[in-house]
Amino acid sequence: RDIRVSLIGDSTKLPKALQELIESVEETTKNNSRLHLVVAVSYSGQYDIVQACQSIALKVKDGHIEPEDINESLIEKELQTNIARLSHPDLLIRTSGELRLSNFFLWQLAYTELFFVESHWPDFGEPDFIEALRCFRQRHRRYGGQDP
Repeated sequence: RDIRVSLIGDSTKLPKALQELIESVEETTKNNSRLHLVVAVSYSGQYDIVQACQSIALKVKDGHIEPEDINESLIEKELQTNIARLSHPDLLIRTSGELRLSNFFLWQLAYTELFFVESHWPDFGEPDFIEALRCFRQRHRRYGGQDP
């Protein structure tokens, strides 16, 4: 059905047979373009940033880039989440009353507006969603800048 499948996360924690199956599915579907299904398995924002730094360090070590070439754009290209070319979210809705990010998309959430709600995910419904959008609409987004 022309669906590309990609995995982000630390697949080394999975059984070898499952790692091989995932690799096969990714290879078989890599040219599909109707939809891109990104599966997060053992994914963490911290792991994603660490593996990006390790990849960049190897490029420096091998002489492919210089340390002064390292910038936000290069780091972002090395993140596993870059595989889907996902834009950074404008709004993160965190359900269940938790006031934390849970190690998810740490790099990508730098300028994301956060909305916390007591509802648990299965119970999260239209009234909660409308409230999140109402709150988001009232925010003044500066993307790290100062008010004029």
